[in-house]
Amino acid sequence: MIFKFLILSDEAERFKREIKIDADQTFLDFYHALIECTGFSEKEMASFFLCDDKWRKKEEITLVEMDTYSDEDSLTMDGCVLSDYLEDEKQKVMFVFDYLTERALFIELSEVIPGKNLKKAVCTLSEGEAPKQIIQIEELSLESATLDTGETFYGDESFEMDELDKEGFDGLDDVPAEPDNSDLY
Repeated sequence: MIFKFLILSDEAERFKREIKIDADQTFLDFYHALIECTGFSEKEMASFFLCDDKWRKKEEITLVEMDTYSDEDSLTMDGCVLSDYLEDEKQKVMFVFDYLTERALFIELSEVIPGKNLKKAVCTLSEGEAPKQIIQIEELSLESATLDTGETFYGDESFEMDELDKEGFDGLDDVPAEPDNSDLY
């Protein structure tokens, strides 16, 4: 069975890629196909997120195993076969390629082709330039860095910033800089 994915970016309007890959290949194989067709570097951290229909992240599949202190197993790309996690057309996946700013490519399983196989993933459509893989903090638009100090932020349009005082923040100097995790080991 072959999966055909449509890959889009919310940053680069003309960017579009289609990748066909065998459903029995891993997310790592899919990762390598994405890296190849976008020109991204393999030296940066990346993750796939399985998403619901509204692009809300559900489950993360990481490039390398992450140390977690939860009971949940961490899923890695090399250990996750595509067909074990994807089965229906229109399923959504997010590929986070810049962890610092949470920038991602939006991927949809556009077609499931039964009865056929592929030895290697292939990019069947390549339009436009991929977004820059890494952007510097200075390059982020000032709009995304400004705070909304109006009614929606504080709930009161008459709020004055100079009214903010230390009251209610007493005792914070006594909080340790790092939690004591000695009981975890």
